[in-house]
Amino acid sequence: MKNEYGVVVIGGGPSGMAAALVAKENGLDTLIIEKDEKLGGILNQCIHNGFGLKYFGEELTGTEYASRLALEVQKNNIEVSLKTFAYNASQGQVSVLKEGMRKTITAKAIVLASGSRERTAGQINLAGSRPAGIYTAGMVQKMISFYNQKPGKKVVILGSGDIGLIMARRLTYEGVKVLKVIEIMKTSGGLKRNIVQCLNDYNIPLLTSHTVTKVVGTDRVEGVFYAQVDENLNPIESTEKFIECDSLILSVGLIPEMEIFGSQVKLSSVNRSFVVDENRESSLSGVFVSGNVLHIHDLADNATEEGKIAGLGASKFAKGELDNSSVQQAEILFSDKISYIIPQKVNINQNGIFKIYFRIKDNHLRKTITVKAGEKIIAKKFVVALNTGEMQEIDVNKADFFADKPLNLFVDIV
Repeated sequence: MKNEYGVVVIGGGPSGMAAALVAKENGLDTLIIEKDEKLGGILNQCIHNGFGLKYFGEELTGTEYASRLALEVQKNNIEVSLKTFAYNASQGQVSVLKEGMRKTITAKAIVLASGSRERTAGQINLAGSRPAGIYTAGMVQKMISFYNQKPGKKVVILGSGDIGLIMARRLTYEGVKVLKVIEIMKTSGGLKRNIVQCLNDYNIPLLTSHTVTKVVGTDRVEGVFYAQVDENLNPIESTEKFIECDSLILSVGLIPEMEIFGSQVKLSSVNRSFVVDENRESSLSGVFVSGNVLHIHDLADNATEEGKIAGLGASKFAKGELDNSSVQQAEILFSDKISYIIPQKVNINQNGIFKIYFRIKDNHLRKTITVKAGEKIIAKKFVVALNTGEMQEIDVNKADFFADKPLNLFVDIV
């Protein structure tokens, strides 16, 4: 590990590897910092298929997908520092710990692709005791894939995001009885295909607008109470029921691993994520963000594509080709039908087409996504079905809203 690089990528998952590959292709001396023993991130414990259809044009398991990208990193002679923890970063510098060594590295540009961690029982204030048998979905995935260990015999899953759905199917494969998947929202947060393939195909019931209210058990989980929730997501006491189980598996959201930059960067007031432009540059000049640390992706393929965007932006910055100090920017605003958008701003006097990504609050049928600059519609896209579990996207051409005075963009569903 040298003292100085053109681009330093923090995180060796799919987004980080993609960013590093693009930086290397653009002639930058590039380093990937990864805290685990091998590249791949969360993909290393994902032995199910469904990866690679968009990026590689064929269906792969998560481990195969990670191996493909890691092989490309190796072929391109990109330096990788494994079992290395990046504990602090600022503009142009990253401080790391590796096998007792403490070192500060200088970088012309930084890509943060550190991913996310799971919410635990304590973080959702789950009532009841803390017996054995309460796991996060990712922890169970790792138990089975790495150590061939089952969490229990009869389980309840709280949360129906893609990870929770996939684990329902995986546990069924392993001979574990999945009694219920309980979801606090009105609809599942997972992809439609995962609801069908992971629950419906195995007759696993999904209970929406419900939540687990209490864990019962002393040494081991003996069961949980669950109840319907009102419009404010508060449990309705009169609807509370008990179900006997020996394990509770939590799939209740992810927390971005974003603490490394502390308060140096601007965060969105909507979802507390980094505010970035179309190049994925944050408010801290020369710091780019991609993957699940920026927002949670449905597919590793999408996180990979975003890594390429951030890697290209970082490459241009490192070579002095990207200077936003004198560039006019427009904000990208959105209606109350939308939960959040990425990016939140755009450099309007730089040419090109860029994508706006967003998630919606409720399901919709036969709607049109529109993007306005002032009163002018500059982009629109008709969609037969919009689902809360799927990321939406629309292309926008900057040439359609060039102006002497920056015009904010507005995204809506009509």
